[in-house]
Amino acid sequence: MKHKHLLVVLLLLVAMALVACAGSEGEQGEQGPAGPAGPAGPAGDAGEAGAAGAAGAAGADAELGDLTCTECHDDSTLITGKRTAWETSLHGSGTAAAYAGTRPACAGCHSGGTFQEMVRAGLLPEEVEDASGEATHQDCRTCHQIHVTWTGEDWALETADPVVMYAFEEGTLYEGGQGNLCGRCHQPRREIAEADADGNIEVTSTHWGPHHGPQTAMLLGIGGGGEAEGSPSAHYSMVGDTCVACHLGEDDNHTFAPAVAACQECHSGLEGFDDTGLQTEVMESLEQLEGLLVAKGMWDHEEDHPVVGVYPAAEAQALWNYILISHEDESDGVHNPAYTRALLEWSIAAMGGQ
Repeated sequence: MKHKHLLVVLLLLVAMALVACAGSEGEQGEQGPAGPAGPAGPAGDAGEAGAAGAAGAAGADAELGDLTCTECHDDSTLITGKRTAWETSLHGSGTAAAYAGTRPACAGCHSGGTFQEMVRAGLLPEEVEDASGEATHQDCRTCHQIHVTWTGEDWALETADPVVMYAFEEGTLYEGGQGNLCGRCHQPRREIAEADADGNIEVTSTHWGPHHGPQTAMLLGIGGGGEAEGSPSAHYSMVGDTCVACHLGEDDNHTFAPAVAACQECHSGLEGFDDTGLQTEVMESLEQLEGLLVAKGMWDHEEDHPVVGVYPAAEAQALWNYILISHEDESDGVHNPAYTRALLEWSIAAMGGQ
């Protein structure tokens, strides 16, 4: 009887377990952890090449083109070509910066860096009191507004405003277009002194004269000594940019040597600067005048400079004109033919020549 009861209990427990299992068949249990990865399948066929590489290159070019620096700094000869020509010029190779570029009274014209500061401060060369920094040649930054806007606009000139001719009567201006930049320095620093009570003029040093670069005065027909009268040359009144038009020309020649091609725009058929014989005539007159000055003991031919002394005013004025034309203007009459002839004729007569 006891065993019978135990069997009944066991059967009841089994029945309850079966019912519990049957009731849970519709419920989703929690997901178990992932099992280990199976072996990789075989590689599929390669797809077609996309266009991503080409698009990337185009994007890089567009980004580079957005840099304004490339308006000047590119793979052309825009800069290097000008630099090569400039290095052969006196502006790029001369010794003036070394011996005068650190003197306050000289640095405004003889040092490129100080010239730039002088122009921006609105000063005249004689007003420069400080030659700051090291002397430099006249270079790109001297004349152009380099790295101001960081675009091609930086090739603009530092200034093209009319130039005050400070050695002459107040209000005397040089208005030569882009050549005004050159006129800041290419002008006399002084006029010849007036005769003293005895009718004499003193030659005070071997550097006596109008000082270097009086080309603007010659173009205007002023700056000489004596009674010769002058007027502006056609190269001033009829050539819009004066110095720049003739010495750089359409080719932007940075040797600054005048080009016959530039002259041909006005002088059709011109083959050389002396086609009319003007330069030969001027050089012959200069040679005659020099001989007269040497004979009077006023010019040292060997040392190529004036002799210090006190001379009759007319003779001193003739000496001044000789220096102005032969050693300072140096165009052999081209800058102002009529005024050059007038100065030489008057000077030769003043020295007793014919």
